[in-house]
Amino acid sequence: MIKKRRLLGLAAGTAMALGLGAPAMAQDVTLTLHQFLPAQAAVPSQILDPWADKIEAESDGRIKIDRYPSMQLGGKPPELYDQAVDGVADIVWTVVGYTPGRFPSTEVFELPFITNGAEAASRAYWDMFNEHMKDTEFKDVKVLGTWVHGPGLIHSSEPITNPEDLNGVKIRGGSRVVNQLLTQLGATPVGMPVPAVSEALSKGVIDATTIPWEVTSALKIAELVDNHTEFSGGALYNITFVVAMNKAKYESLPDDLKAVIDQNSGAEFSAMGGRLMEEADAPARQIAVDRGNNIINLDEEQTAVWREAAEPVYAAWIENMEELGIDGQARIDQARELMEKYSK
Repeated sequence: MIKKRRLLGLAAGTAMALGLGAPAMAQDVTLTLHQFLPAQAAVPSQILDPWADKIEAESDGRIKIDRYPSMQLGGKPPELYDQAVDGVADIVWTVVGYTPGRFPSTEVFELPFITNGAEAASRAYWDMFNEHMKDTEFKDVKVLGTWVHGPGLIHSSEPITNPEDLNGVKIRGGSRVVNQLLTQLGATPVGMPVPAVSEALSKGVIDATTIPWEVTSALKIAELVDNHTEFSGGALYNITFVVAMNKAKYESLPDDLKAVIDQNSGAEFSAMGGRLMEEADAPARQIAVDRGNNIINLDEEQTAVWREAAEPVYAAWIENMEELGIDGQARIDQARELMEKYSK
């Protein structure tokens, strides 16, 4: 009996040494996904969670993605990108403009009225990321997706119809370029991350905010202000987003798990992010409609006044890019060409 036990023990040890026994758990990995919106908001619930679920399923459960909404891992929204760089979080979704001037190439998609459709703009953004940003501005992370939201608009306590209506209005802007636009239009921009908007409106810290419809439901904007100004023929502005992964964590994965990440990253993931954000605008807008809020839909002629008033933002941005050694006009031309291509 003792001899038999020894033989069984020897056989088990040999099997383990050859990797024939229990599953190779050393290759399994748990990743943390950190972002700033509440879990029920459109982006986490409709984009990030299904994406993470798909990765888990396609890895046969060998990748597990723990999701942390509302900055649950600590820090503030502008710190998210560096959390990915430093490994505080393995993956983050964040607003690129939370760190003004750090990623200047992305700002081409934030210029006033340059975009007309989030999916086409997001595909163009991915192409330009690969050409101009991957090995420069974003070299410290593994970027998995790049996209923009649906049309940015104005939500305000008092009606806003003409640019002159913004004179002296304290309004939240989402990025450096958006704040330049608001200043050009006579407003007083107040920078703050999206989660701070609700409290700022309720306390009168700001009179208005620029955000897309999609996020208004999670922030209850339709309950805080009565007026919403929409524009025709393109977005007043857009904000650029990025899904970024810690580079060392990605490199530590075995090749087959890297492949799962890669298959769920890139152009199609970016296009899906932009498309689903824009699709989430309609149900959020309906909340304001159902409440009887004042939705001011500016026609082409009215919007043209805003376009003309915003034009100096382009010249200022091109000049700023030249100071950084970037051909701003060439980036604008390329972005427009790509968006037209992907809109067909």
